[in-house]
Amino acid sequence: MKHPGPLFTLLAGVALAGGIGIVNLATGTGAAPVAGAASAAGAAGSATAVPPPPRTTTSEAPKPEAPARADYAGRVTGGGASVAVSVRDGHAIAYLCDGKKVEAWLQGVTTGGKLDLKGAKNAALSGSFDATAATGTVTASGKTWQFTAPTAKKPAGLYRAAPKVKGQQAKAGWIVLPDGSQVGILAAGDDATAAPPLDPAAGTASVDGAPVTAEPISGLAGNGDF
Repeated sequence: MKHPGPLFTLLAGVALAGGIGIVNLATGTGAAPVAGAASAAGAAGSATAVPPPPRTTTSEAPKPEAPARADYAGRVTGGGASVAVSVRDGHAIAYLCDGKKVEAWLQGVTTGGKLDLKGAKNAALSGSFDATAATGTVTASGKTWQFTAPTAKKPAGLYRAAPKVKGQQAKAGWIVLPDGSQVGILAAGDDATAAPPLDPAAGTASVDGAPVTAEPISGLAGNGDF
């Protein structure tokens, strides 16, 4: 019997190797993938861009600007007295009044919506103002009050007069509040009493039975010698 020749043996080996390769592919047990391929896949996944967190911005409502001209009138915190402030082009005049005995006229220069006013007998007013209100503290007769006075439109505001009482020169001041109520003091010498009612529309009051004209006060009216 003849043995297979070298050529037949070689062909049989090739066929066997091919069959083993097909079986490995079918069963999923082929050669391990190239290490660089796995690394490339992982790098591709990690390279995905992550969007930055949304930017947050904080915005504050703009503060009302300080007007060049404005009038304010209101009651001090807790009541018991009223205050009026009139601002005109960098100058301000204010009046504090309790309608009985305590009153103070004050004035000063305004800058950047700030109030720093002075009056006789160590009276002082400090605070600020904008398009809606004037706020701060006022000191007179050894007492200090806090206040927030809203804007006042005529006839609300500040008035004064210089009548005579029993032949003696007197001074009268009124604050007309935005709700129409009013408070005032009539002072003659060392005596002070509640001022008579003021008719804001006519700008008059009756003192000792005689009509008296009241002057509306603005930040430009008066020289501070009240």
